[in-house]
Amino acid sequence: MTDLPATLADEMEIRNLVARLAHLADRAPTLEEYLTCFTPDAVWEYAEGARFVGRAEIEKDRLRLRGEVFQGPGAKTFHVNTTLMVQVKSDGTAEAQSYWLFVDGKGEPQIKRLGHYHDRFRRTSEGWKLARRTVSPADM
Repeated sequence: MTDLPATLADEMEIRNLVARLAHLADRAPTLEEYLTCFTPDAVWEYAEGARFVGRAEIEKDRLRLRGEVFQGPGAKTFHVNTTLMVQVKSDGTAEAQSYWLFVDGKGEPQIKRLGHYHDRFRRTSEGWKLARRTVSPADM
């Protein structure tokens, strides 16, 4: 039998982690706190083929995006997650599916891109961490 209160607590922690990742991508002055949201061996991959393994590679890619003023303080961009569905498993892992919207806030806010996240999480001694994110653009 499932421990419903524990499962709900895990789900809420994961939902907050997904939100925290978006907030930190847009607003954190440094990537230090952002990177703590990932397992050390995390994988970030794009359906188009780019793949980054481990916090150091993810950091390098985020620094590139910040250099292109695609995210981070001053970029005036917003990463929005919606329709988040979380499935906590009994083995200390979880999966989530959500849609993402990339909003450009320079001038009149506009949705510039949208797509789908497929996330996998792992419970650690420090709480839930993102272990893998696959980013797919919308098939328009």
